[in-house]
Amino acid sequence: MKTIRLRIIAFVFSCLLTAPILSFAQATSDTATSPNNMAMAASSNPSLPSLEDLGLPTAPVQSSTQGDTTSQDQNSGNNPNQKIPPANNAPSLSDLGFTSSQTQGSAQEQALLNKRTHMLKVHQTLGLITVIPMAAALITGPQAKAKGKNGQTITEPTSANLDFHIALGGLTTGLYWTTAYYAIFAPKIPDVKPKGAIRLHRDLEWVHGPGMILTPILGIMAYKQENAGEKVHGIASAHGTVAYVTAAAYGASIVAVSWPIHWKFWEGR
Repeated sequence: MKTIRLRIIAFVFSCLLTAPILSFAQATSDTATSPNNMAMAASSNPSLPSLEDLGLPTAPVQSSTQGDTTSQDQNSGNNPNQKIPPANNAPSLSDLGFTSSQTQGSAQEQALLNKRTHMLKVHQTLGLITVIPMAAALITGPQAKAKGKNGQTITEPTSANLDFHIALGGLTTGLYWTTAYYAIFAPKIPDVKPKGAIRLHRDLEWVHGPGMILTPILGIMAYKQENAGEKVHGIASAHGTVAYVTAAAYGASIVAVSWPIHWKFWEGR
């Protein structure tokens, strides 16, 4: 019995020693039989048979990550029907039918527009300045007029009052026509018709324009009658009335384009 026990113990001990050796031999055998390892082994040892001799494919040794990337690059580069989406899908002006001459603009037209803008700005500025001597001439008008009724002693205006009133009237007339010059001779835009407040502004020109012609003429006639010691009579007596109507129309034309009030009746026309 003792001999049997010793044999059993020796058998178990030998199994424990041979198990790691067998497992290492199996791993070495698997590694050696793989195609890649066999290729490297064949290249390092000329005496070993090649893969072609063993009937195995001779594919290049590559990692799985590099192989996938290379195959994707080859597939994307070898596909001629693949379309690259455009960076911007918005249509250009040429796609809409506009020619290059239409989109580039004209330097001549731009210069014409700049000149018109400049002249109208000067017209507006001078128009506002003209209001000052015009208002002063209206205020000094009664002081330059002879006072008294028929059958009574007529008080003639002083020379200073007459001269000051005439100077204001002359300054107003000069500024008015200078202002009108910048509006009349400003370049016109073809096929553009005024409407709204601009139309009202231009329509009032037919009132204060003739008024600025008649007012100085009647004023000169009245001045001559005053110097002759006569009371202003005849058509010269309408000098003051024409001056007030002219000033009212002129002020309304300024209000039409400057005052923050919308003229609904004229805006609709």
